[in-house]
Amino acid sequence: MNRRLVLGLGALLVLAVGLLGSYLLSIAEPYEKTIEHGPAPEVLANPYLAAEHFLRKQGISVQRADGLDVLANLPSTGQTLLLLGDRNRMTPRQAERLLEWTGKGGHLLFVAERMWDEEDGESGDLLLDALGIQQYPVEELDDEEAEASEAEAEVEVEVEQTNEGQEQPSEDQQAEAAPYAELTQLYLENEEAPAYFAFDTDYHLYDAEDRAHAWANSGAATHLLQLYHGDGLITVLSDSWVWQNDSIADYDHAWLLWYLSQDSAVTLLYRAERDDLFSLLLDNFAETLAALALLILFVLWHVGVRQGPLQAPVQPSRRQLQEHLRGSADFLLRRSGQQTLLQGLQQDIQRRARRRHPGFERLGVAEQWQVLGRLSRLPSSAISQAMRPLPIKQLPAAEFTRQVAHLQTLRNAL
Repeated sequence: MNRRLVLGLGALLVLAVGLLGSYLLSIAEPYEKTIEHGPAPEVLANPYLAAEHFLRKQGISVQRADGLDVLANLPSTGQTLLLLGDRNRMTPRQAERLLEWTGKGGHLLFVAERMWDEEDGESGDLLLDALGIQQYPVEELDDEEAEASEAEAEVEVEVEQTNEGQEQPSEDQQAEAAPYAELTQLYLENEEAPAYFAFDTDYHLYDAEDRAHAWANSGAATHLLQLYHGDGLITVLSDSWVWQNDSIADYDHAWLLWYLSQDSAVTLLYRAERDDLFSLLLDNFAETLAALALLILFVLWHVGVRQGPLQAPVQPSRRQLQEHLRGSADFLLRRSGQQTLLQGLQQDIQRRARRRHPGFERLGVAEQWQVLGRLSRLPSSAISQAMRPLPIKQLPAAEFTRQVAHLQTLRNAL
């Protein structure tokens, strides 16, 4: 192949590649693709991070606290304390300090945690019990409320029958109102429409002492109560999920947070108590603690005495043939059991009988026992005791010794 042909083929190849690339570029279309990497670590660590940022954008001062120790340096006037954390380990003294701080002019907002127990006459929630507020599951509301609802339904039916000739809401208006039927509504003065919140409708707050001056209800339950306490204000919620990162933008949730904390500085308290050292280690170093526990168990097993103190070995000069035989017999009894030892003696007797009486193995059992009686000159009762089939279950020690004695007597007689 000459050089001119090689150059021509190379030029054709470059031209073909260029045309192909030009064609691909002409049909290619740019596009954008969004890749979701999920929430940032600080969002995962703080479920109310969006609420903090929202309050700061409204010009409200926000700080975060880790425990009730913040009350020592927190003024009551002009302060709102959002107690959104777990209060299972709150002490009565801590509950008293919270209520004292509120009574001096502070605003305390907390979430009801436990259900009212009719038998005990308390719920176990120190703050709820102190304020006379009870929380119930919606399905366990009193029968009186159910009867009242039935009476209201009857009145509504009568009103509908009375207004049959009047103009009724259109289907579009009814469909528009339907999605809000399960939402909690808060009516404010001088406002035409209520604010809507998606509280959990499975729980109901009941003001047993009739101290609340403001509340917010859904169709079947109350989810927000507000009452005065001394010079301060207390707000009780059935749940605070409406302010978590994934829900605060829904309905009027953000507005409610601003409305309850306006004209004050806000302290967010996610926990009512600090974790002890062991809890922190268990949460962050569970594998290390497990390895340490296993190491301690191994060391104790290694240095501990397993089966009592060690015995000094017996001097070889004291060991006699009788001791060796007794030890061997004990080992065989523990290792093989009674059946193996007794079968060994019976097989030894049959071997001796075959040597003295050819064809012994072809005889029946009764004939074999007769031959054994004739050869050993022992009575038939002794033969049957020695050669009878062995029981499956283990024999008592006395019966086993007696059986061995019969077999040894018969074997010695052959």
